[in-house]
Amino acid sequence: MTVELADSPFLRACRGQSVPHTPVWYMRQAGRSLPEYRAVRAGVPMLKACADPELITEITLQPVRRYGVDAAIFFSDIVVPLTAIGIDLDIRPGVGPVVDSPIRDEKAVRTIRPVEAADVPYIVEAISTLVKELGPTPLIGFAGAPFTLASYLIEGGPSKSHDHTKAMMYGEPALWGALMERLTDLTVEWLRIQVAAGASAIQLFDSWVGAVAPEDYRTHVLPYTSRVFSSLAGLAVPRIHFGVGTGELLGLMGEAGADVVGVDWRVPLDEAARRVAPDKALQGNLDPAILLAPWEVVERRARGVLDRGRAAHGHVFNLGHGVLPATDPDQLLRLTEFVHAYSAR
Repeated sequence: MTVELADSPFLRACRGQSVPHTPVWYMRQAGRSLPEYRAVRAGVPMLKACADPELITEITLQPVRRYGVDAAIFFSDIVVPLTAIGIDLDIRPGVGPVVDSPIRDEKAVRTIRPVEAADVPYIVEAISTLVKELGPTPLIGFAGAPFTLASYLIEGGPSKSHDHTKAMMYGEPALWGALMERLTDLTVEWLRIQVAAGASAIQLFDSWVGAVAPEDYRTHVLPYTSRVFSSLAGLAVPRIHFGVGTGELLGLMGEAGADVVGVDWRVPLDEAARRVAPDKALQGNLDPAILLAPWEVVERRARGVLDRGRAAHGHVFNLGHGVLPATDPDQLLRLTEFVHAYSAR
């Protein structure tokens, strides 16, 4: 990593170091809110786009060009490593990832193996190109956390109640443990591949873990999430941990081992700082829907996020979840400029 890159506001904030301004990037900053994204994705299925190095590169760079954000996030999907090892899975428009044969027995669990660089040459190529194109702007690699991947595989697709997932977790703990161990191995290798190719930070998305009670998180989820982060500790890149609806889990997420804990919009950042260990930076947490309101509302609420974020060891400004498709890109540009100006030291 170059000295210039290591000194970026984003990487410094992740490490709790002083910054010239609060860095900002947005989950799903490259996506359907951008007309240029819709243009290049027209007629291209999601998984095909995620396997095209030129398309990955272009889509990843689009929000950096438009908004001047402090970090890029690699364009991909959390299910890509699953498809790379042969899981029969598709991303259906308006639905999300769908698994034709859900994994609910020991034989199916044994089909899951760690992903290898040879399985995803397009990922290695795209990241290598992006690192050159981005220069001093850090690239964030990412993965789905074992619990969220397990839920997709067990349920067969998105679920509001996670019935089958919880039934296995509570009723078949040995099978659950075997599945989570294999998904942990896969996740670790998937992130190592991205860092080896040039990613300078990683984020673990646990989109569905807010469905789990704290006691069950500690018993059935935390050991595997912790192993992901501990396995990556020697790579010397910031590790970010994000989940949705995780207000009651923030303390436990802080224990998992990440350097930065992402916070959704439900918990103010000063309260989140109290719940999370004092040596952790925070990321977040403007409600994405606020961007659909008039600018004066956006500015007032963003100011509140920045003010509360000062209670944290370090603060990376973000939304409390992904950019909504109906978001006006000009609102995000204006928000980025406001965050930089308001927080300038």
